[in-house]
Amino acid sequence: MDPLSALRDFSIRNELDKIVRVGDDFRFSNDYAFPCSVATAYRSKQGNLYTLETLVHYIKNHHLKHTDYIQNARTQKIPVVTLPDRKPLLDYLQGKVSSTDAIEFVAPQNPIFSAAVDEYRPEDPGLITADTEFDVNQDSTALVSENYMSMLRAIERPLKDRESMLECRHRDFYNVLVVATKRDDERQRIESQQRKDGLVAKNRLMRADERGYGNELGFDATPKPNMHLTGSKIGEGVPIILLPSASQTLITIYNVKDFLEDGLFVPTDVKMKETKGPKPDCITVQKKLNRDRVATAYEVRDKPLALKPEDWDRVVAVFVLGKEWQFKDWPFKDHVEIFNKIIGFYMRFEDDSLESAKNVKQWNVKIISISKNKRHQDRAAALEVWDRLEEFMRSRARA
Repeated sequence: MDPLSALRDFSIRNELDKIVRVGDDFRFSNDYAFPCSVATAYRSKQGNLYTLETLVHYIKNHHLKHTDYIQNARTQKIPVVTLPDRKPLLDYLQGKVSSTDAIEFVAPQNPIFSAAVDEYRPEDPGLITADTEFDVNQDSTALVSENYMSMLRAIERPLKDRESMLECRHRDFYNVLVVATKRDDERQRIESQQRKDGLVAKNRLMRADERGYGNELGFDATPKPNMHLTGSKIGEGVPIILLPSASQTLITIYNVKDFLEDGLFVPTDVKMKETKGPKPDCITVQKKLNRDRVATAYEVRDKPLALKPEDWDRVVAVFVLGKEWQFKDWPFKDHVEIFNKIIGFYMRFEDDSLESAKNVKQWNVKIISISKNKRHQDRAAALEVWDRLEEFMRSRARA
């Protein structure tokens, strides 16, 4: 019996507790033994074959929420079953469905032994029966060797394909990414504060010029490129990006820095567990995905009603939730005025129903889609946000 069928059989019989790991093998009671790392016949939607270790861990922990399941697997350094595969895989392993297109059994290379050999168990005396006759000569040695080679071929399973060759078993590079991105945080905070202080100083000079003192002191009060315009007003200070404070939005005050600066979407619940201390009221972000020039710093806030009247002149962008109540008590008469003066972004998973975005489609808002699982595509989505924001800032500056 192959590993996947054995696991399904024990799952249907409610005997998962009889599957025990011994060293690098899984023992299925006294019936079977398979290597933990053996590839099963179940292929994920991403294209790779799940290992027996991944499936055993999943079927024993399927009751956990997906985020808790992922954390549990990472702790044990076990590759996970992806969210799209969870339901169909569970239905198959529990016997709710008899087959699925995700299963790709590999036929034995020597069909003569396919009916007689379940798996290679050297201690099993049944592999060579008492009825087998061998001549004590070179032919008998060759026959025994051929039998064992045939048995080995019968249990061969593909371990690598183009996708799995790029994966590292029992390796999770998420922590490496976190350490790498946090290493420069202190330097970036200092630089951001210096840029903020510089903008404040320039604003003071501009106000001095308006009072008639700028020319006398020899100051150039011409608006600089990193200042922004809202209508005919000059926003004083660092530009502001607003976020919803609701938990159901994809981009929040917790994960916006990872997304905009590093081009990586990290779920909010994961970031909340990593964050120490209270929820921040304001954070600073800047475009780091291109290092060919100094980027403008932006303040990110999720409490618009806490803004002072003069702060609204600095608001340049908003991530919308798609709900009308998000804009309650904003100092604008309608959506037309909001999205003429502020660029709007709506973040969604690419396979979500467009029904959830029916309100957004009626607004002048840019819809940005990301994948639920393909994190290497996050960078392109973040760059699209930056490109549209910078284009909007240039157009406002020319107005």
